[in-house]
Amino acid sequence: MRARHLLPAALLTLTACTTGPTLETQGTVTAPPGDSKHLTIGTAGFTESDLLAQMYALLLNQAGYRTKILSVTNRELYEPALEAGQIDVVPEYAATFADWLNAKVNGPEATPVGSPDLATTMSALRRLAAPRGLTVLDPGKAVDQNAFAVTADYARQHKLRTLSDLGAAKLPVRLAAGDECVQRPYCEPGLKKTYGIDITAVDPKGVGTTQSKQAVQNGQDQMVLTTTTDATLDAFGLVLLADDKHLQNADYIVPVVNRSRAGSKGVTKALGALNTVLTTGDLASLNQQVDSWRRLPKDVAKNYLISKGLLRP
Repeated sequence: MRARHLLPAALLTLTACTTGPTLETQGTVTAPPGDSKHLTIGTAGFTESDLLAQMYALLLNQAGYRTKILSVTNRELYEPALEAGQIDVVPEYAATFADWLNAKVNGPEATPVGSPDLATTMSALRRLAAPRGLTVLDPGKAVDQNAFAVTADYARQHKLRTLSDLGAAKLPVRLAAGDECVQRPYCEPGLKKTYGIDITAVDPKGVGTTQSKQAVQNGQDQMVLTTTTDATLDAFGLVLLADDKHLQNADYIVPVVNRSRAGSKGVTKALGALNTVLTTGDLASLNQQVDSWRRLPKDVAKNYLISKGLLRP
């Protein structure tokens, strides 16, 4: 669930008049990494981002940092605030953030730099982030990518486990997705080119919405575009088909920090602990506890970290 929050006046003023430090003012790029003991963690205001921000805060608190969480739903606002040190840490998605920074630096028509290859994506992301005073920490195991689901009955009937299986089956497929799917390379064009899937139409019901899943559940559509951390698929009798040819970009979760305030080894070590345990499946389960079971993100995050031995009870 996405929620909007009012921003502090100082943050609104800052982000309204800046697009990040210029090349002439980027003194933080060469300065030693900072280690402020009071850190602001940004969240994009949806469940998964809130959970990650809460886990970051708990781990940093245990490491001796004082933290507060600020919800800013718009990347156009929180990224400049991160550059300026109004926000110190945010959870991000490697390929998406790389492409966003690339468009910011090189224009909206710039060739995307995010790719299915994690190493290539991280290299491009760090190259774009460093001149802006940002440090991208290491990714963990969890990835939130676009994914495609069909009903479990449909998968059994046609012996489908992967998107390659669906392409080989030569079945006509009506796809429930966002209306942009007809143009995005990861969606209809990619499914046709990479997998040979016969997409007969795109039903514009949104990405992973209840309406789109219901359309597949009742047979109106055969497949739905969702994400790998969607925790509601079971409720609709849906299963994911594996992206076995790696059409989707490497949207692994990465912490991004303001180097001059949070670039220290202490912050890196505290947040890096999450990389050893958090998986895509774990994240889907945590999302479910908040969205379906109505638990508070802070409580869910705390219980998870304790269960994994990363947080003292």
